[in-house]
Amino acid sequence: MLEYTLCNELLAEEGTDLGAQARIARDLGYVGLELAPYTLGPAPEEADARAIRKTVEDAGMRITGLHWLLSHYPDASITDPARQAATRSRLLRLLDLCAALGGEVIVHGSPANRRRPPGMSDADLVASLAEFFAPLAARAGELGLSYCIEPLAEAETIGDVGEGAALVRAVGHPAFRTMIDCSAAGQVEPPVADLIRRWVPEGVIGHIHANDTNRGAPGMGTDPFHNTVAALIETGWSRPIGIEPFRTLVDARVTAATGIATLRACEGALR
Repeated sequence: MLEYTLCNELLAEEGTDLGAQARIARDLGYVGLELAPYTLGPAPEEADARAIRKTVEDAGMRITGLHWLLSHYPDASITDPARQAATRSRLLRLLDLCAALGGEVIVHGSPANRRRPPGMSDADLVASLAEFFAPLAARAGELGLSYCIEPLAEAETIGDVGEGAALVRAVGHPAFRTMIDCSAAGQVEPPVADLIRRWVPEGVIGHIHANDTNRGAPGMGTDPFHNTVAALIETGWSRPIGIEPFRTLVDARVTAATGIATLRACEGALR
């Protein structure tokens, strides 16, 4: 069976505390929570990792990783030379936090913080990003983490999986990978199942986010998740899959239930 982890921001935004988030996810069949750092407070890099980890583990769950790393830091940029050093420093602290929480993957989305500088060529952009991410990849490797650049439909840089794979090759560190976000990939380069079959065997994919192109959970739209699940099983995917909806069906709990029930039903249909 595939494993699923729940991205926690919808529950957090409804005011559900972390312990309750973990218990809800556990009761629905998730193996853990994938945390958005901003849900841990205004300075998540300084959060009490031991207490956060204990809260989740006391519910019989684990923290699988972090995502939405820079979305609530409008001053951050991975492409502006004047802001790169401060941004890298913040990301290094988030890597340390992820490891202290027991996470295994850190997902770098945050499209607003990676706008292409005016006039920069594709080759210069990749070279600049590779230089930026090299120290982060090295630190992730030291901590036993996978650092994943997330291709996003709305991003000016790394908008598809091929571009993510090119950056992975440019960085050249085994801890640095790209990923597949089903919503973004379903908008830019469908079908997602073909992307999984194309890229997972090459070893460049470090994470999967399961969400519909309508930005809901699996089952809230018409995306063919039976094909996506089949491709994951065929390629031997063994890491937790993050269910990451951006809008709710009734409320966050029902949304989380819909997502995992849909994917489990797809698995069941393949038996």
